[in-house]
Amino acid sequence: MGLNIDEQKAVERFRKDVVDPSQTHLVVLDFWAEWCGPCKALAPMLEKVCAEYADKGVILAKINVDEEPFIAGQFQVKSIPTVYAMFQGQPVADLTSARSESQFKQVLDQLLSQLPIQGGEGAPQGPSEEEIAQFIAMGEQALTEGDAQRAAGIFAQVVECANGNATAQAGLVRAMIALGQVDEARQALAALEAEPSLASDPAITAAKAALELAGTQVDDGELAGLKAAAESDPSDMDAGLAYAEAAFAAGDRDAAADTLLAMVETDREWNEGAARTKLLQIFEAVGLEDAWVVSTRRRLSKILFG
Repeated sequence: MGLNIDEQKAVERFRKDVVDPSQTHLVVLDFWAEWCGPCKALAPMLEKVCAEYADKGVILAKINVDEEPFIAGQFQVKSIPTVYAMFQGQPVADLTSARSESQFKQVLDQLLSQLPIQGGEGAPQGPSEEEIAQFIAMGEQALTEGDAQRAAGIFAQVVECANGNATAQAGLVRAMIALGQVDEARQALAALEAEPSLASDPAITAAKAALELAGTQVDDGELAGLKAAAESDPSDMDAGLAYAEAAFAAGDRDAAADTLLAMVETDREWNEGAARTKLLQIFEAVGLEDAWVVSTRRRLSKILFG
């Protein structure tokens, strides 16, 4: 067809993520970009409603126009956000103007009444594992971007329709912690640990580690004081550890890691390796597969074995 390799790969990704699912489902296709403020304002509503309509056969797919310019060009996207409804590989409605939740639901209800969408009576209830994984990924991205409120909403929607999903449950606990709702997070975690099928899941273990680290939360003034104490005397390991714990609890994981790595480099055996142990606890709380964790682990390995 005269496409170059990158364009062929883009088409294949679009086929897998949008065209194939649209054969039996209604795919809401959201064209967006990181720099687009209106896109980020619209995203929580799209995610919420699509999660609510998942058992009716609605799936949300997102296309970053900076990463997929060829696909955006094929749809002649001139401005963002642009939102289409796709069925059987074809756009069946332009949803861009439906900016409120009620407007969006009204349009979806109309489309679902007219199209033979998989869902409703006689069809499997609840979202598929693939759809659940998609929403969990969105929740994790929101947490990474510091939007804990949005993450909590996404994880809560997943928990509502897949209560046994440990990753979503743990994500909701971590979002609560990020919002400062430590007591609520502690209660939620206690309930999860009481469930034998969930208690030993790695995601729950990570949430527990995050909750333990959240116990050192302080206000901005106290954090500034701890930072000043640590920086004024780098040899004061107790001050460094106190600041690192508080910095992580405040959401500044880079500052926490930098402090702990410097402590390990200075004296890895201090207090039975407390700095390294705390860093490993942070890794567990964030998630061992997280890109930041992978990068920081390399820095730790370089200090220990380089």
